[in-house]
Amino acid sequence: MRDLLTGVLRNPLTWVVGILVAAGAGFGSYQLAPWTALRNSTVNEELPAAAGPSPAASDPAAAGSPTATPAALRSLAQGTFVSHEHNTTGRVRIVELPDGRRILRLEDFSTLNGPDLHVWLTDAPVLDGRDGWFVFDDGDYVSLGRLKANNGNQNYPVPAGADLSKLISVSIWCDKFNVSFGAAALSTG
Repeated sequence: MRDLLTGVLRNPLTWVVGILVAAGAGFGSYQLAPWTALRNSTVNEELPAAAGPSPAASDPAAAGSPTATPAALRSLAQGTFVSHEHNTTGRVRIVELPDGRRILRLEDFSTLNGPDLHVWLTDAPVLDGRDGWFVFDDGDYVSLGRLKANNGNQNYPVPAGADLSKLISVSIWCDKFNVSFGAAALSTG
């Protein structure tokens, strides 16, 4: 038995195969990035309009005038997340701020952390289960940037040119594996 083991270890083919297996395991581990699922992060942002003082508070002379009340946020669309590749929960809203900017807001949001996650506005319908995992990169989409955290309340500016009449869903998209972690259909009103 000892002679067999010594013969195997002296064989150059054994060393080549061992090096290839080790390199493959390292590369595979890097590509899958399983350690990202073990990290949780939370962001709790307020809507930008809610963060600043009202005009009445900053200008005592305007306090009695009807224009002193801060303009209300206008809700443009909302939806609830469904899970795809990973359990994803929470709500999404698109609101218009008094200055005309639009914000996509994730509320009470939670998903598994993963590599290269992005928030996408898309023209794809939201399908339940595995049928919905891969559809969001088939048509038009607007990336709002990397997901800030896998938990919490988060704001993402919506570009002025984004046509919300055609972009009917939001996906938490994993660019590394081209799969949706979760998505929400947007409804108006």
